[in-house]
Amino acid sequence: MQESEVFEKIYRDYLKEVSRLEPDRARERLGVQVVDEAVIIPFYGTPHHISAQGISDDQGRRPSHSVSVILCKYLLLCPDVEPTEADWVTYKDFKDAAPFVGGFLNNVERPIARTFSGRLNDLRRACADLTGRPVEGLVTADLVMRFEALPKVPVLMVFNDRDEDFPAHCSILFERRAEKYLDMECLAIAGWALSDWLKQKYS
Repeated sequence: MQESEVFEKIYRDYLKEVSRLEPDRARERLGVQVVDEAVIIPFYGTPHHISAQGISDDQGRRPSHSVSVILCKYLLLCPDVEPTEADWVTYKDFKDAAPFVGGFLNNVERPIARTFSGRLNDLRRACADLTGRPVEGLVTADLVMRFEALPKVPVLMVFNDRDEDFPAHCSILFERRAEKYLDMECLAIAGWALSDWLKQKYS
């Protein structure tokens, strides 16, 4: 079976699982909207419609396979009780993250630092284009931006530009309770999506 056929089967299987969910439960616990038979979930500010018929963004386009998986997993992993652990942690701090930590560093944090080294204003504009909001007083850094990857899964980007002593450095943080809404692979993909979109804006 070709890779595209495998992805299509996974996609269809997820849609079947999602179609069995109670929309009101998702609305109450995940901060999503329900319109007719579709659940609307914003991913980094872009609304996506999920129903038994398929997944599409606000332009009617089907998102990438990885984004489709994240959206479905967000619905399927809906916790019975809203978690309260709101402290910010790095990706490697999650107990099940070990297999993906190297990839997260190499595909998310280092590329942002490398791309925007010496380009702090470009990074600020790229973040704003992705609905990022500046955060003050939480962490000392050259730039701290908050993104809403999903309604219950915010992401914090902490960036220090290069100076005479150190290269540019970027850290991506999640609330500890994010692991109750997405598995580790999906959290990594959410970070990867952010990194790719920022680089596409000003690379």
